Amino acid sequence: MTQPDLESPSPFITEWIAASAGSLPRRRALDVAMGRGRHARALVEQGFDVFGVDVDVAKLRAAVVALGLGASLKVWCADLTSFPLPRERFELVLVTRYLQRDLFSALDASLVPGGLLLYETFTEAQRALGRGPTSPDHLLQAGELREQLRSLDVLFYEEVTAPEAVARLAARKPFSRS
Repeated sequence: MTQPDLESPSPFITEWIAASAGSLPRRRALDVAMGRGRHARALVEQGFDVFGVDVDVAKLRAAVVALGLGASLKVWCADLTSFPLPRERFELVLVTRYLQRDLFSALDASLVPGGLLLYETFTEAQRALGRGPTSPDHLLQAGELREQLRSLDVLFYEEVTAPEAVARLAARKPFSRS
């Protein structure tokens, strides 16, 4: 079995971006832990204004140069353990290959009502594959992603063990809390 290309966009993420773009009245997207911006092009191609945040300024600079997306891509260098996310600002928020447990409620809060959260990251089962993260700080427990984001309406959820052990979630922020 071949290992996934770490620089290519996630098929799960790109499919949900394409499927949801037409249903959102405005298109502002936040790419959390953007890194080199492997999902930014797909977002821009679907008409999103992309805001990428990452703690690594060199990766952000590389993304801006490599992607050449101009005004459709804005980057913000910040440590999200110290700086809060804007509230009710984005129609789509995506997180891939990143886990910061104290950020879950801020992700929810950063979505406008009806906004979509796409999340994909490693689970503890990744250890058995002998590559990738090994620290429990960077690996979700079984069912943890769904539980942490239970305030959102889950549209899709799965946990897989091959070719990588990841949890994937697509969820919408309710228009009103009851």
